[in-house]
Amino acid sequence: MTDAQRFRDLYEGCHPRVLAYASSLVGRQVGEDITSETFTVAWRRMRDIPTPPLPWLLGVARNLTRELRRRDGRQYALAVAEAQRIITSGAQVGDVAADVTEREAALQALATLSDTDREVLTLVAWHGLGPRQAARVLGCTTAAFSVRLHRARRRLERAVNAAGVAVTGAAGLSRDPRGPRPKATVKEH
Repeated sequence: MTDAQRFRDLYEGCHPRVLAYASSLVGRQVGEDITSETFTVAWRRMRDIPTPPLPWLLGVARNLTRELRRRDGRQYALAVAEAQRIITSGAQVGDVAADVTEREAALQALATLSDTDREVLTLVAWHGLGPRQAARVLGCTTAAFSVRLHRARRRLERAVNAAGVAVTGAAGLSRDPRGPRPKATVKEH
């Protein structure tokens, strides 16, 4: 398979997810630019891309976003503010579930979290990465990512509870993939 064919397959298979990830970090317009730059880097480094390629591509997108933040701090702040406005307003174009109260409450609770917590939660819940792949994107160990994910889920759960709305699973963000845990019991002597 030629590099051009491999790149075409990579682009077709990963572009929507890279765009979704980049857009979740900086908004749609800047996210499209980050996605384009990510695939430019991928073209230049075709032989360095591991299998599966998605975590590597998301890592590149994350690094490009960090570089953008350093380079264009003011422009980035405006893009983030716009993305936050869209998230908190519930204006999701073409999303049938946007009218569901639970989803809106979960999105509002998510918007109250730090950028770090939102990124950890969305890598798993919305971008479908496992802990190992998400850790690779963030440049940390799987154990460190699991701790971050656990803490972010607890903060999301508290934010949802503070909103006073019963949200089952907070749109999939606070649910533990290992299933429910047994309650600890105290033995009386």
